[in-house]
Amino acid sequence: MNLLSLQSNEFSTRHNGSAAQEKEMLAVVGESQLASLIDKTVPATIRMSRSLNVPAALSEYQYLQHIQEVGKQNQVWKNFIGQGYYPTITPSVILRNIFENPGWYTQYTPYQAEIAQGRLESLLNYQTMVSDLTGLPIANASLLDEATAAAEAMTMLFNALNRQDHIERPKFFVDAELFPQTIDLLRTRAVPVNIEIVIGNYQQAAVDKTYFGAIVQYPNNKGSVEDYRSFIEQVHQQGAYVVMATDLLALTLLTPPGELGADVAVGSSQRFGIPLGYGGPHAAFFAAKDEFKRSIPGRIIGISIDAKGKRALRMALQTREQHIKREKATSNICTAQALLANMAAMYAVYHGPDGLKRIAMRVAGFTRALATTLQKGGYELAASSHFDTIVVTTDKQKIIRTKAAEHRLNFRYLNDRQIGITLDETTDASTVALIASCFVNAASEFASLDENTVLGSIPASLLRTSTYLTHPVFNTHRSESQMMRYIKQLENRDLSLNTSMISLGSCTMKLNAATEMMPLSWPEWSSIHPFAPAEQAKGYQYVIDQLSQYLCDITAFDACSMQPNSGAQGEYAGLLTIRAFHEANGEPHRNVMLIPISAHGTNPASAVMAGMKVVVVKALDNGYIDMDDLTAKANQYSKELSGIMITYPSTYGVYEETVKDITSIIHQHGGQVYMDGANMNAQVGLTAPGLIGADVCHLNLHKT
Repeated sequence: MNLLSLQSNEFSTRHNGSAAQEKEMLAVVGESQLASLIDKTVPATIRMSRSLNVPAALSEYQYLQHIQEVGKQNQVWKNFIGQGYYPTITPSVILRNIFENPGWYTQYTPYQAEIAQGRLESLLNYQTMVSDLTGLPIANASLLDEATAAAEAMTMLFNALNRQDHIERPKFFVDAELFPQTIDLLRTRAVPVNIEIVIGNYQQAAVDKTYFGAIVQYPNNKGSVEDYRSFIEQVHQQGAYVVMATDLLALTLLTPPGELGADVAVGSSQRFGIPLGYGGPHAAFFAAKDEFKRSIPGRIIGISIDAKGKRALRMALQTREQHIKREKATSNICTAQALLANMAAMYAVYHGPDGLKRIAMRVAGFTRALATTLQKGGYELAASSHFDTIVVTTDKQKIIRTKAAEHRLNFRYLNDRQIGITLDETTDASTVALIASCFVNAASEFASLDENTVLGSIPASLLRTSTYLTHPVFNTHRSESQMMRYIKQLENRDLSLNTSMISLGSCTMKLNAATEMMPLSWPEWSSIHPFAPAEQAKGYQYVIDQLSQYLCDITAFDACSMQPNSGAQGEYAGLLTIRAFHEANGEPHRNVMLIPISAHGTNPASAVMAGMKVVVVKALDNGYIDMDDLTAKANQYSKELSGIMITYPSTYGVYEETVKDITSIIHQHGGQVYMDGANMNAQVGLTAPGLIGADVCHLNLHKT
């Protein structure tokens, strides 16, 4: 027995919970070896005949050494790029007791409220935080990111004023000073469902009854704090709705969207203690007026009573969830960034309303002081009002950029003449002086901030007067000991892998070994801005490139994208790829997607979002796809067939012997095969989507 080999392969035995019971389980099903069980379970026609071309296993110690070396390829500079992503301080009590605590990061999706009361309370705190700060009465338990939340808001409002078969209001106004990545995503999401994006200056917008809505940024892309009251009123007069993409920290000082008249507010809670992490994951927020409570994407946590009449929390509103409405759903979102939402909520619990306001005032004060210094130095600013961001107009960009690089400072270079600088919670007086030195030669002093003048760059008409975070939970836990006790109290009301096995199975089931989680806290991984220059993120690029190669080999595909940040988003990206394939081949009319009735509910929802017509294929009593019905539907829609969505093994856990017949029929009729990779763990090394005949597949990487 090779001791070195045993060391390298110890990870699987430590983290595969069933390994010790393998012989016992085989005996129950009447098999002596795992290999013979696989031979009888996985059809021989799809078995992989080669070994996977992936590196040999590492021990956990070797892996930590390896990932530390790779991390050194990333360069940790001070980031002032902004654009929705900000350096932040994660309180140690939250870092240690939530982010690095398996009692929080191994919890299962809270479908069973009785074993999720602690987490549900924290998510309720999150919703309360968002609702209070945005000034809107209802908020969900988080979404994926700000751009996705904005797209979900657009879709929700589109469906509120239009029917799928009759579109009277196709236009959506997008202010040009929205964050660029949000505009890009809105454009992507608009095309398949025939939404017409109109981009322009909100002050010059001519919104009429062909518009169903509009979106603005508050503060905007250039940092300006705009008063949107008259614009919102103008949109409302035409019977349309307004979305405001906004910033939670800024809203501790600014009049909230709800008080300005906005119908929906979206954004990211990242700057509430969540590391940058090269762009994610982070928890987005989504708040709206009460009239939209049955249309809001995602889930809403509510207060109820249990069988004994005691207070109990549950997922109160899921009436639009995909497993109910399927192809009639208006969104494919069925998840939440619960861990990150819990961290953001605890950040607000720990700091409270006064603490959050003090942080915001420091940010605003330093920004105002820097702006004043640069203006005195002869520089022109793009906006007269600001909270945390200024944009400097100059013909000295090359010189300034060189100086900034010498100090390892990342600014945002909007074009050849404009430089954006965004300050944050981590900014101190010495940092502001260092920034100023890149622009002016004279030494600048920022040692003190006058509380009476720090808000001078925010219009008086937009200063917040309403209270927020008045609930006792946000005004009680100020010391570290109090916070630890509160976090532990909630943890004890929940079930996670440090309590017991979780005997449930679905596409959200996961195992995050402690060794895999540890690097997430290291600065060389946690402190990289997503828009930092590529040469500063070579470690990330290495990981992405290597993982892409491994996944291509595992799936027998030719290319891989790491862009989608959830299974549902992977479905959508895959379907858009199939749509683009048909368009590139001069067949844009191919829009019929066959979907088995047994498929996961997000499948039909994603297909509709991708502009496709869903045709349901029957299933047999044993869960197999009805081949007769499939053949008939493929023949019926042959000229319009876009493809089929299948899950393999099926949602019944079965390796269907007919799977290659299914893919062959679809291909014969000019369609493409989309494979839902929710059950990919059951394929790895045994078969592969490419061998089966699939053309596109998404993978839930949290399953590995």
